[in-house]
Amino acid sequence: MKTQNSALKLPRYCRSKRLKCGRWAYFFEPPTWAREQGCHINAEALGQNFAAAASRAENILLPAFDSWRSGGLTDMVPVSPAPGTFDWLVGVFKAHHKWNEIDRKTQRLYGQGLALFANHMLRDGSRAGSKQISDFTKAFVDSIYAKLLVVDDEDENGNITRRERRRFANAAMTACRRAWYVGQRAQETKVPEVNPFSRMGLKSRSPGQPVRETPTATWDELVAFRRCATKLGYHSIGTAALLSWEWLQREEHVFGVFEVAHYRPEPRPDRVRILHPKNNEEAWWPLFDEIGEPLFPELMVELDAIKASVTSGLAFRRDHAHRRSSIPLPWITERRDLRYLRSVVKRIVVTAGLRHELSFTSFRHGGFTEGADSDLTDAELRTAGRHRSNQQLPPYAKRTSRQLIVATKKRRGERNRTALSPADQLTPQCPTK
Repeated sequence: MKTQNSALKLPRYCRSKRLKCGRWAYFFEPPTWAREQGCHINAEALGQNFAAAASRAENILLPAFDSWRSGGLTDMVPVSPAPGTFDWLVGVFKAHHKWNEIDRKTQRLYGQGLALFANHMLRDGSRAGSKQISDFTKAFVDSIYAKLLVVDDEDENGNITRRERRRFANAAMTACRRAWYVGQRAQETKVPEVNPFSRMGLKSRSPGQPVRETPTATWDELVAFRRCATKLGYHSIGTAALLSWEWLQREEHVFGVFEVAHYRPEPRPDRVRILHPKNNEEAWWPLFDEIGEPLFPELMVELDAIKASVTSGLAFRRDHAHRRSSIPLPWITERRDLRYLRSVVKRIVVTAGLRHELSFTSFRHGGFTEGADSDLTDAELRTAGRHRSNQQLPPYAKRTSRQLIVATKKRRGERNRTALSPADQLTPQCPTK
C-alpha cells in the first residue's frame, strides 16, 4: 500500500521516520564517509513539517555541505532555481525574446514586481518563488496578493502604522501574469495552461478612495512654463514641453528616444517620426497640410534650430556644460533616470508661479484634453496617441465642462427631430395626503 510519505521526494541525505503518533518526522544525516573526513555539517532533526524541512535542507544544509566538499568552489557558482518553480519561470521569462522587446523602464518595474512576489515568505518559512508552479491555485495567488497589498511601517518611536501599496502590488501581479503567459508559450509542457494571475479583478484604488487624476496643464500654463524656462536658460525643456503637448509624447520618450534624425529626415523632409517604445508603435506625423502650410509653426522653428546645431543622437540635451563632457549631455542618464530633469521642471514650475502639482507629464495630458475639447473622435485621439483601445483614453483626455456642453447639445439636437407633444409631457403631481 502506498503511504502518504512515499509520494514525497526528499532532498539528498534526508530520511523520514514514522513516529508512534502516526506522523512523519524528517532528518538530515550526512553520509558516513563525510563524517569520517571531518565534515562539520552535523546530523539534524528537521521537524514534522515536510515543506519547512525540505526548504532548510535545500537552502541551508546542502549548500553548506557542498561548500565543504568542494572546498568553497560551489560558493562561486550561482544557484540555479529548481525546474518548475516560480523562480525558474522568472528565468524563462527573462531569457525569452519577449523580454528584450520591453522597454527598460518596464523591465525594471517587472523585475521589482516579480521579486516582490517571489521573495514573499510563506507560513512554512519558504519563499513563494521556491514553490512549484504546478501547485499554484487562484486562491494561493489571491492570498499572497492580499498580503502584498499592505505593509507595516515602524517610526522612530516604535509605532507601527499600516499603509496600502496597491499600485506596487498590482504591478507585481501584472508582471507575474505576463511571465506566466510567456513561459507557457516557451515551455508549454511544464507551465500549466491556466494562468492563476489572470482575471484577478485588480482595482486601481481602494473602495471609497476618490479618483486621483494626473494634474492637467492648460495652454496658458504651458505658455508661462515655456517663457520661464527660456528666462532661466532651459530652452530645451521649453521646446520639449511644447513637443509633448503637440505630439502627446511621454517624458521618457521625449528625452530618451527622440533623436535629431527623426525630425525631417532626407527621405521624408515633411514628416517627423514618433516612436512609442511602451507599445512598440511608431507614427510618421505630417508637418504640413494639403496646401503646404506648417501644422506646428512654433515647434518647427525651434526644432529646425536644434537640428542645425546637433548633428546626431538625442535631440534634447542639457543647456549647460558638464565637467565630464565637452558636449552637452542628454537629460536622461545612462540608467534611464530622469530625476534631475524632474527637479529642474519643478524649479521652473515654482519660479513661474504655476500650480505646484504640475509636472512634465501634465503637458501631455493637456494635449490630450485639448484634443477632446476640440471634438476629436476616439479614433482620432487613438491615432494621435497610438493607443489601441478606447478604454485607455479617459485617464489622458479629461472630461471637461466644454465636452459635456457639446455632448448635451448633440443629444438635444437628436431629440428635437422627434419633439414631444403636450400630451407626452409629464405634469408634476401633488403628493397624496
